[in-house]
Amino acid sequence: MPVQRIAAFTAEGRGGNPAGVMIAEEMPAPAAMQQIARDVGYAETVFAAPLPGGGWRVRYFAPEAEVAFCGHATIALGAALGQRNGPGSYALTLNSAEISVESDGRGNATLTSPPSRSEPIDAALRGALMGHFGLMDADLDPRLPPRLGDAGNRHPIFFLKDRARLAAMDYPFDAVKTLMQTERLTTICLAVADGPTLFHVRNAFAIGGLVEDPATGAAAAALAGALVDLGWPGMPGGRFTIRQGEDMGVPCEILVEAPTEPGGRVRLTGATRILPDPA
Repeated sequence: MPVQRIAAFTAEGRGGNPAGVMIAEEMPAPAAMQQIARDVGYAETVFAAPLPGGGWRVRYFAPEAEVAFCGHATIALGAALGQRNGPGSYALTLNSAEISVESDGRGNATLTSPPSRSEPIDAALRGALMGHFGLMDADLDPRLPPRLGDAGNRHPIFFLKDRARLAAMDYPFDAVKTLMQTERLTTICLAVADGPTLFHVRNAFAIGGLVEDPATGAAAAALAGALVDLGWPGMPGGRFTIRQGEDMGVPCEILVEAPTEPGGRVRLTGATRILPDPA
């Protein structure tokens, strides 16, 4: 079965984070999936195969490693399943979680994440990350202290005061990659609140072999869980928008429905577009 190339979380038909999508009758061997993901070269490629009792077995691979959960690839998979089987809700079995994705059959999809949780970032890890990213306490939004969020993967989240500071994101790739491997971090999320219902976000993804991921559903879910835990206005159960990829020239938009209670699941909605096969 060939790999489909689908951009997820597009903004007005543009941009979006590309994902490889492979739907097969049987799940390929892990080494084969890793090689396919490396050949595709996107932040993640998702693999899905039908389960005997219904639903789909799903695994995600970045070019350099398997990841437990990937939001934008799940949205891309939802669009592909909807195109193949029609609109509806699809149950997905991940390595360590059960989730679902809904498709309208027209390229839009909504995923329901694994349960969310967050906690303050350990002082040593916080200091190391802030040092690598050149952040000072004065750069941080005092309303939203840093959190270690998790909704399927671990994501340190730093809320910055200034959009220009977010645009200037820079870090030593190799050192951050090593730290992420040691601490089992999937992305490092920097966010700026633009009012109560809009966040501008960037996600460093050195562990996946990329400087930055243009749209990160797993981190968006972790961020939503953290906002609930921090008592952000309108939480729990609030809705907000994440704009990501703008500083990369790849506009992306993630619509987020936060859980109705701490520890709940997050719903993420996004549009998709089909990408051409490489020449």
